[in-house]
Amino acid sequence: MRKNSIKNTRINGEVQRELSRIISREIKDPRIAPMTSVVDAVVTSDLKQCKAYISVLGDQKAKDDTLAGLNSAVGYIRRELAHSINLRNTPEITFVLDDSIEYGVEMSKKIDELNK
Repeated sequence: MRKNSIKNTRINGEVQRELSRIISREIKDPRIAPMTSVVDAVVTSDLKQCKAYISVLGDQKAKDDTLAGLNSAVGYIRRELAHSINLRNTPEITFVLDDSIEYGVEMSKKIDELNK
């Protein structure tokens, strides 16, 4: 399977949707910030590994706590993902903090300041 095949793109989208549903609705860990979103999910072609890029709205402590909470609940998240998506293999999930949304907002504010 090629890296950017239609099948791989569909799997990435489905895993992203299910991860965001599981994180927002099923995990009750108080360390996980309520404004946590899954920006992207990249599953390898052999379906063994998955990198989930998450974005957290808040300060650095909230980001660190959310990442620690997600890493401690990775077994539960993987099991729920296996129940909701019928794949040959359920990928091992690695959470990566993604600051691109925050960076985009910051750049947009700077551009607006320059235009004034």
